[in-house]
Amino acid sequence: MGEDVRSVIIVGSGPAGYTAGLYTARALLDPLMFAGYMSGGQLMLTSDVENFPGYPKGIGGPEMMIHMREQAERFGLEVHDKNVESVDLSERPFRVWVEGEEYRSHSLIICTGAEAIWLGAEGEEEQKGRGISTCATCDGAFFRDEEIIVVGGGDSAMEEATFLTRFASKVTVIHRRDVFKASKVMYERAEKHPKIEIKTFRQVKKWIAGEQGLTGAVWRILEMDRRKRLVALVHLLR
Repeated sequence: MGEDVRSVIIVGSGPAGYTAGLYTARALLDPLMFAGYMSGGQLMLTSDVENFPGYPKGIGGPEMMIHMREQAERFGLEVHDKNVESVDLSERPFRVWVEGEEYRSHSLIICTGAEAIWLGAEGEEEQKGRGISTCATCDGAFFRDEEIIVVGGGDSAMEEATFLTRFASKVTVIHRRDVFKASKVMYERAEKHPKIEIKTFRQVKKWIAGEQGLTGAVWRILEMDRRKRLVALVHLLR
């Protein structure tokens, strides 16, 4: 156990975590951040950030997170690239365990972010990492010259579909309705791309696998209530 009780411990290292670190460091609260082994949050998986003020030409997600970390550290944020194992919030000071070592803090800021939403389709659990992925930036190059499916209708789906055109021979976007949550700019960019086809009123029901992993998907056409099979390597986003 560390002898001192910290004023602030921050768990997580995405934009929220580094913003908290910046403000608490500037307030001379001597913050300590546990960033995790893969620091930077979901922006580390984003190729281009175009809607953040101050970057008229856009910026890569990983580069932005490097800037945020450097800025917060300049004002005194202490960052450890370690995972928090457990916390005890039952009394003050709060207790935090990291790799078997205990830390105590008067305040705890939790910025652990979000995780991918899975479809729950048949065969999904078995094929994670064998053709089904939630990270186009990480895995896109594995599907070079293949047909890829992206499932979803938000900004992430449109961005990842557009990114995957660098590798895929064709990208098919599957969405369960004809209304998209994606911004108009992101949707139109994907919709106009010659390699992207958008199919609405589709719902993936089953993933098809062979000896080498995923080979395709079975989806339901919602307005017709009948099935159609597409043989293709599948990339899953939501």
